[in-house]
Amino acid sequence: MVGMARWQPDARARLEAAALELFHERGFEQTKVTDIAARAGLDKRTFYRLFGDKREALFSGGKLLEDVLVRAVAETDAAPFETVIAAFHQVANEIFADRRDLVRVRQSIIESSPELQERDLRKTGSLAAAVAAALRAKGVGETTATLATESGATVFRAAFARWVAPGCDASLADLITEMAAELRAVTSASAAPAPNAATPTRRL
Repeated sequence: MVGMARWQPDARARLEAAALELFHERGFEQTKVTDIAARAGLDKRTFYRLFGDKREALFSGGKLLEDVLVRAVAETDAAPFETVIAAFHQVANEIFADRRDLVRVRQSIIESSPELQERDLRKTGSLAAAVAAALRAKGVGETTATLATESGATVFRAAFARWVAPGCDASLADLITEMAAELRAVTSASAAPAPNAATPTRRL
C-alpha cells in the first residue's frame, strides 16, 4: 500500500488539501508532517519527496503564481504599470477565481503565525523581483521597472485584502481595476497644482 501511494499522481494536491485542513483545525504549530501524510492517506517519505517542510505545503502555489505573472508581463504590450496590472488581472482570473473560501481559510492560517507571515512576505518579495526582471527583459529601465512593479503590487495587495474580507462579494479582478483607478487618481491629483494657489508676486 505504501509503495502504491508513493506513485499516486494526485499526491501533491492531496497533501496540500490535508495540510490546509489540519492547519485550520489544529493550528500550524500543532500540526506535524506525519499528521498531514496520514490525513492524505500517504506516508511521511512521500511528503518529503514533494515538499521540503510543512510550510511549503501552504506556499507551493507560489511557483505557479510567478509563472503566470511573468508570462503575462511578457505577452502584454502596454506601459509598464498597465502591464503589471494586466498581469495581476491574469492571476486573478486564472488562479484565484472561484477559490475565495479556500483563500480566506489559508489567509487566516497565515495571519495566525508570525513564521508564516514572514514566509509570506518573502514570497511576495520574490514575486515582485520576478515581475521587475520580466519588465527589464522587455527593455524597461531599472527605476521604471521597480516603480511599476511596486505600484502594481500595492494595488494587488489592497484588492486582495478587500477580496478576502468578510462580506465582500466583488471579484478580485474588479477590485484590482478599482484599486488601480484609485492609485491613478491619487498620483494625478498629486501631480496637479493645488487649486487657488497664490501666484508668486513678481518683483520688478
